[in-house]
Amino acid sequence: MPAPTDEARAIQRVAEATHRLNEAVQRAVSAGISVEVIRVSRFHDGAGNWGDQVVPTIRAKAESA
Repeated sequence: MPAPTDEARAIQRVAEATHRLNEAVQRAVSAGISVEVIRVSRFHDGAGNWGDQVVPTIRAKAESA
């Protein structure tokens, strides 16, 4: 089997990180926290490639009266 290319490794890293983020969001929601992931910037490499950069906005569970 041929070795993965740099591009394939980069895609795999993004996929794995996205999977970990989704799991973390699910755990937070299960703990009663609302999470919204918001794009805050777009990274450009100067050669026509770009990627969105995100941050989470967190809202703690409202206290019950």
